[in-house]
Amino acid sequence: MILQSCIPYDIHETPRLPGIKPLNPADWLQVDEVYAEQMAKRRHLLDTQRGAVLALDPQAAVAARELSEMVLTALPEGFTVSATSVRCPDGAVVARDATDPLGTLGRIVQEDLCLMEKRGPEHVLTGAVLCFPASWRLDEKFMRPMTGIHDPVDSYDDILARRVQRLFDGVREGQPLWRFNAFPYAKAELHQPRSVTAPRAGVDPRIAPFWRSERQCLIRLPKTQAVVFSIHTYVVRNMAVTAGTG
Repeated sequence: MILQSCIPYDIHETPRLPGIKPLNPADWLQVDEVYAEQMAKRRHLLDTQRGAVLALDPQAAVAARELSEMVLTALPEGFTVSATSVRCPDGAVVARDATDPLGTLGRIVQEDLCLMEKRGPEHVLTGAVLCFPASWRLDEKFMRPMTGIHDPVDSYDDILARRVQRLFDGVREGQPLWRFNAFPYAKAELHQPRSVTAPRAGVDPRIAPFWRSERQCLIRLPKTQAVVFSIHTYVVRNMAVTAGTG
């Protein structure tokens, strides 16, 4: 099991959906105490299940390369970036591959990274490195618009869909946003893909052994104007939440 000791924000807050807050750009990418363990898992998934955890529309290649440059510029303390490689806080040296920007980033940062591009009236998921899906599958969401992505979500009605689309339209360069979710889970496994045809059964939060929370950030790429949806996943024991430390 790969578990953090706590979630670094109060999940007991219940903001109105979509619960967006301003984010300091310097705080976008995080390195926590299980960086080495999560990265070993991510690299293994990219080596053994690449087709399940990475997808990129050829037309989104320019945005993926722009995202790569933005991430490498924004890496926090502990990374060393050269023209050909990145040395990571766990000591791993990852080669920079311009032909595989999402695959490269997936080996460097803990965050899953999704590219959302405006195509028609909605933003569409045109690329992602998604090693830690929380009960959804990349192949079922890839190249789908926001409303299609959220089909199984009961609370995602027409009113909320319009609010979320306005949010994506309104993300400004240099002014990222963030939100979080939190759910009780029966298993601590980070890679939990699940089809929309087999939804996850509810878990009683009073007896669930684990809580899982996603720190989700929205960033506008200045050149392509794509929106990046990044996900940093925390999994903690239930007692860490009930004790008020997460």
